Amino acid sequence: MSPAARVLFVSLLLVLAAAPPARADDGWSLAPSGGGRPSFYAEGAPGAVLQDTVSVTNRGSRAVTVRLSGSGLAVTFAESRVRVPARTRADVPFTVGAREDRTGSIVARDGDGRTATVPVRLRTGGPALSALTVEHVSVRGDGISYELVNRGTTTLVPRLAVHADGLFGPVLDRAPRTLPVHLAPGRCVRLTEPWTGRPALDAVDVRLTATAPGGAHGTAGASARFVPWGAVAGTAAALTAGTTLLLLRRHRRRTADGEAPESPCTEVELTGAVT
Repeated sequence: MSPAARVLFVSLLLVLAAAPPARADDGWSLAPSGGGRPSFYAEGAPGAVLQDTVSVTNRGSRAVTVRLSGSGLAVTFAESRVRVPARTRADVPFTVGAREDRTGSIVARDGDGRTATVPVRLRTGGPALSALTVEHVSVRGDGISYELVNRGTTTLVPRLAVHADGLFGPVLDRAPRTLPVHLAPGRCVRLTEPWTGRPALDAVDVRLTATAPGGAHGTAGASARFVPWGAVAGTAAALTAGTTLLLLRRHRRRTADGEAPESPCTEVELTGAVT
């Protein structure tokens, strides 16, 4: 069991009169194990894991097979397809993560399409904490890619400021602006900041600063070198062509003055005896 699961405090919703379990038309029903609970209810720290058991009871005269799933919640069952013999009950353990206050349900469906549901309510306890980090910043093409990670317990709507310094001073300075992102606790999103007017030739240091209500603050940066390789290649080609033309002119001048051109030397490999 994970550390988060160990610190989970499960609070059962008690009722004075037990509500009837959810029933399908052919005699099978779905309910929280243990009886006396109309629904699942749990409190825990964000990131904790709820562990509980749901029961499928078959009061009919023939076996029934049902499939279990979660609606509105990410539920993991020990067995999602369950065959329950006649007049028998099957208890199925399950887990569900408690990242934030959520309401959903556990759904059972048989082969004839009949369904039964049990409500599930999760409540995250503990103090609200706003925490945000900026990670994996890189400059690629005409954009700055980065990741925002919500390290706290509240949903965040971040703001982003961008600054970049080149060899001769600032080359980019964007004031903080709200991003179109609602970042849930524990979630990560990868974004790209466009930069179409970046320098053609420079060495820059880029820094991104993200903030959110509640005091969340994160910053990270990256370095990039911009070189106009097309222009460099063109200049090198021009220099090479100029040098070649100069050598040809000198060669022709020497030939015109009566100097015989030097014969090329051919290297021969000797493979036999020479006398």
